[in-house]
Amino acid sequence: MKRTFTQDERDIVFDLWKRGAGFSDIGRVIDAKPGSIFTILREHGGIQPDKRKRAAQHLTIDKREEIRAGLSAKMSIRAIARQLNRSPSTISREINRNRGRRWYKAINADRKAWRLAKRPKPCALSINLELRELVISKLQLNWSPEQIWGWLKINMVRRKRMQISHETIYKTLYVRSRKVLNSLLMRHLRRGYKMSFSISRRRFSSRN
Repeated sequence: MKRTFTQDERDIVFDLWKRGAGFSDIGRVIDAKPGSIFTILREHGGIQPDKRKRAAQHLTIDKREEIRAGLSAKMSIRAIARQLNRSPSTISREINRNRGRRWYKAINADRKAWRLAKRPKPCALSINLELRELVISKLQLNWSPEQIWGWLKINMVRRKRMQISHETIYKTLYVRSRKVLNSLLMRHLRRGYKMSFSISRRRFSSRN
């Protein structure tokens, strides 16, 4: 069976990777195969993703329990909305997307919301053609992602949609699932700027 790693284990992987530990060393710490460590790192281009947290405007499990209690008490949508200090449309959508008044369950609704929130959002370079073409042209000129980020901050300061971090450029190059920038563009990165991730990947491949 494919092993599922906890968030704590994933945090350890990225922390040790940042400190310079290799796949085998990290694997010994969390009792995992080097290949599994490589897979965890590859998923995010070797850059630790931000920890997930619920947005302030999203319904919590406690609020969903209040909705369930209100429905059980035959309260109207507007009454429940007033009690939760939310708009009736928000409460109505919450109930309708979770099997309606009769079958609404707070725990199921919360799990579904959390599961849907995990779906990857399209990256800036996949939806902004102008920005993607500009980044590609700079990479072809052997600019580093850091240089591109700095140039955009100065020359596109009034255009928010033309801003992108160097981390996002690296991720788009290295993370396989994105498939937005051709991986051949990596050859334009200067040796000093190339991620140690690619170097370690070659070493790992040669061992197996």
